[in-house]
Amino acid sequence: MHSGATEDEVMNQESKQPAETEQPDARGVSDELTDRVSERLTATAETKAQGAGDESPGAETAEKEEVLEEEKVKDEIEIQIDLLQDPDWVVRREAVITLGEMGDERCVEPLLKALQDGDWQVREVAIDALAQVGSPAVEPLIRYLRHWDIRKYVIKALGKIKDERVLDPLIAQLKSDEFGEDAVEALVELGSPTVGRLVEALKDKEETVQKRAVIALGRIKDSAALDPLIDMLHHKDWFTRLTAAAAIEKIGDERGRQAIKSLLKDPDLVVRMRVERILAAWKKQPAGTA
Repeated sequence: MHSGATEDEVMNQESKQPAETEQPDARGVSDELTDRVSERLTATAETKAQGAGDESPGAETAEKEEVLEEEKVKDEIEIQIDLLQDPDWVVRREAVITLGEMGDERCVEPLLKALQDGDWQVREVAIDALAQVGSPAVEPLIRYLRHWDIRKYVIKALGKIKDERVLDPLIAQLKSDEFGEDAVEALVELGSPTVGRLVEALKDKEETVQKRAVIALGRIKDSAALDPLIDMLHHKDWFTRLTAAAAIEKIGDERGRQAIKSLLKDPDLVVRMRVERILAAWKKQPAGTA
């Protein structure tokens, strides 16, 4: 009996032993899990706090990047300006083209100087480059009109910029013996926006200005100039009358066709002959076509 009781006791103790061994392990797992969750929550909170604190530095970073980009553009402009001194005209030409494509007002003065380049191909692309820069180049170009040696190129550049400030200087150049024809070309390139000013120039006291205004209006072919040109058919100068008839021919309006018939009785033979040719050509095409 004593021996059996001892065995039972031993068995009871052995059966309880695993339970006592498992209990600490369960607590260990639970504690470890709790620690992990706690660490994760803490890390998340710190990340959010850090993100909130980074808003201002992020804005500063964006500003720094913008400044760096501006400096990069500035550096590129300076590089191209330096290339304008290169002995190879091809390099200078490409630098001028690049400055024009940048379109920055800081490119204006270097491009104006390029109008004085020793190679005509560099000067020609400088005209287009200044036109690409556009309005910021207008005032500097107007100032450069006083430079006789590059005035031709300045006039051409002004004629490529759609800005009302170019009109007065170009109209004024119609009086020039050397550059009047260049001014006509520039005004024609600008087109219809110049018509009003050219119509006013028809009444200028100088006949040279009147004639050049007539020629420009004829080449622009704007019907708004028709009536003023019809009035010029009665001008005292035979060449102005002839030029007005040719301009009206280019516009191609039926009223103009009827108006120039009066010149078939013009006192000048050259005018009569020219008008006869105009009317003969007009009969071969529908009214309203130039």
